[in-house]
Order: sequence, then C-alpha cells, then structure tokens
Amino acid sequence: MEIVVTGRHTQVKQRFRDVVESKMNRVTAIAPDAQRAQIVLTHEGNPRQADTAKRVEITVIAGRTVVRAEASSTDEFSALDMALDKLTLRLRRTRDRRKDHRRGYTNPVPVDMGVVEPEVEETVEEEPNNSPAAAVASDLGPGESVEVQVGDTPIVIRRKLHIAEPMTIDEALYEMELIGHDFFLFVNKETGRPSVVYHRHGWSYGVFEIDTPENVQ
Repeated sequence: MEIVVTGRHTQVKQRFRDVVESKMNRVTAIAPDAQRAQIVLTHEGNPRQADTAKRVEITVIAGRTVVRAEASSTDEFSALDMALDKLTLRLRRTRDRRKDHRRGYTNPVPVDMGVVEPEVEETVEEEPNNSPAAAVASDLGPGESVEVQVGDTPIVIRRKLHIAEPMTIDEALYEMELIGHDFFLFVNKETGRPSVVYHRHGWSYGVFEIDTPENVQ
C-alpha cells in the first residue's frame, strides 16, 4: 500500500512519518486490498484552540471504495491514534457489509423527508480570485476545486466538481458512513435526480431530491 504523508501549515517531522508507517499495518490487516493511504497533518495556529492544535486526516482508497476519518488533539500522535480508531471501525463495517451482501442480507433503511443544510466540502486546490461569480461560473475538471474570497470580507465560496456513478439511496447512505459526513450528495439511480441523504436523529435518515418545475407535472 502506498502511504503519502503531507503537512498543511506545518512541517512533518520524520518521527511522525515513521510512526505512521508502523501503524498503518492496522489498515492492511483489515483491508488487504487497500492501494493508497493519504495522511494530512494540519497545525492550528490559534492559541485558543490548543486542545485541537493538531488535526490528522486519513483517506484510504481500496478499489472504488474511499474511507476517510479525522481527529484533532494537542499533539499529532494522539490525533493519529484517534483518527486510526475511527478509520479501522469504518473499514470493519465495510468488510462486514460485504459479507452480509454475499449472504443476501439487506439492511433496511428508514428514510424521512426533511430540510437539509449541507456543510461546504473542503477544498483541495485553491485559486485566488476576488470575484464571487468566478467561483460559480468557472469551468472545473473532475476533482478540481476553486476558492474565492468575497472582497475584504471573511466570506469564502468554495466549489468542486465530483464525478460519480448514479447509485441507490442505500448505497448513498453506505458511502456517507464511510467518509464520516452528516450528508452525502449523489445522483439517484432510480429517479435520475440530484439528491442528498443526511442524518436526522438516532437511526433516522432523510433524503432530499431536486428537480425543475417542468419535469414535475
């Protein structure tokens, strides 16, 4: 498995890289088909956030499956341990789900309609521009993103293009759990509509679909 360690607003020390290398065998033990693991270490410079000064994000790619986890702590090593705990839990769920599907088991999914307020997806690449319209109108390639700050205000607009195959609601809920988000944007295979699944409360989920007036008669 390829392991890539990078730093954001910080320099990654060799000791941290060595610890990462030694602990990633937890991942390969659960997911032997994992091809790539990307670890991003971020330093928060605000002294008021000393308890979460170090954030570790781990993204594992195994075939077409992407599993992600992150955690923050006072130091990078404890943040790494917490992120690995979350990641291995999600990898076990992935493995168990595959076993259940081979046995013909289907997990029932309760779905409620409701209002969703999705968070903005984190940007990968930044392109400086002082025009908010550029963030909406510019052409993007698959995986590319753009970030635009509105004048001198703290408002930032982020936009990213993600290419994905249409899927069912059950598959979308599964993907949402893997990446650890409270929502997941997808194209509904059954309706062809852009849709969002999201957590409501407890084991309750919601699905929000979008269509144009002329298609809804």
